[in-house]
Amino acid sequence: MISASDDRRILAGHLALFVALYAGYGALSPFLPLFLDRRGLSAQEIVWLLAMATLVRMIAGPLAGRIADGRGRVRPILAGAAALAGLAAIAHLAVSGFAALLVVGLAYAMLTAPLAPFSDALALSASENGRRFAYGWVRGAGSAAFILATSLVGWLVAGFGIGAAIFVGGGLFAVAGLAAWVLPNGTVPSAENPTQRRGVSVVLANRRFRRVVLAASLVMGAHALHDAFAVILWSRNGISAGIAGLLWSEAVAAEILVFLVAGPWILARLEPGRAIALAAGAGALRWGIAAESVTLPALVAIQCLHGLTFALLHLACLKEIARCVPPDLTATALTLYGPLGLGLSSAVFTLASGPLFASFGASGFWVMSAASLAAVPLAMGLARNDPSHSDAGVHR
Repeated sequence: MISASDDRRILAGHLALFVALYAGYGALSPFLPLFLDRRGLSAQEIVWLLAMATLVRMIAGPLAGRIADGRGRVRPILAGAAALAGLAAIAHLAVSGFAALLVVGLAYAMLTAPLAPFSDALALSASENGRRFAYGWVRGAGSAAFILATSLVGWLVAGFGIGAAIFVGGGLFAVAGLAAWVLPNGTVPSAENPTQRRGVSVVLANRRFRRVVLAASLVMGAHALHDAFAVILWSRNGISAGIAGLLWSEAVAAEILVFLVAGPWILARLEPGRAIALAAGAGALRWGIAAESVTLPALVAIQCLHGLTFALLHLACLKEIARCVPPDLTATALTLYGPLGLGLSSAVFTLASGPLFASFGASGFWVMSAASLAAVPLAMGLARNDPSHSDAGVHR
């Protein structure tokens, strides 16, 4: 039996990990392209570097997940990768020129690939065993830390230069590594039979897992047009940069609210498949309105839906993955779901968004609405087949 003090200790450990990790992302990610620009890279070189980093993450994430699951070493590998990612981040300050920055950038991409999925795997395992610990609490704290770090580092950059973002981000990744290393002991089971050692193939053969990834890829990918061109569209329609910033902050606030409160409440009442369908329906509504109106009241209303289209989707997908994938393959599944599945979807939808916006402007959001709507029947298919009625990991 886990005591209340054990629950608090476990929760505090995971909060420290998620806050440090997402603060590190918030400190570094928004400012890395500017740093590369200040180092003299051309726009084309920056695009190539970032694109190749994405490719490396898509390969390194599942590979790291399989190694961690096969050896039952999720926490130590997470701690080591986070600490080394911090060093790789700071190494950006010591080099210049495209070739050197590419080497450092790819090392940084490889080391950061498993950080979020492994943190999720540990938090999911701990929350299943603790009585007063919900995964959404620590993930919501991470989102809040990301925004706070981005804001504070913006001030530091203004006062001390762009290098401050790299240094602070690298330091926070190192802190995340320490937080992972000292986490209270939890269990992410290791492989116990030869079949489960074929981690990637077993997970990919799982029909329910493939359905989750496809549904999530459609809903998350549909954010691409908004992420790339919303501020440009708003600016063309008379919305100032200050108001645009507030609209983005509103979306993040809705995300945090769902992670902390609304999401766990919804998932206590809906099966994960139905919750994914709800997120997909919210996406179809959100992008449909975005296609037809750029008035401020409409934008304020639809930014609130980000809590459903992102946070609820994430919570529901992770809950469904935990139900349908063998526990000893959690890290493998989450790296396939995140860096590979959602990463590939984001890249494809982002590439499509440029021609869409150039040709149709705001009306291009109808394509994103249709993509979200296409995820609804996939999600409802999950809801019609409860995995508790069959052996987990054998859903063909």
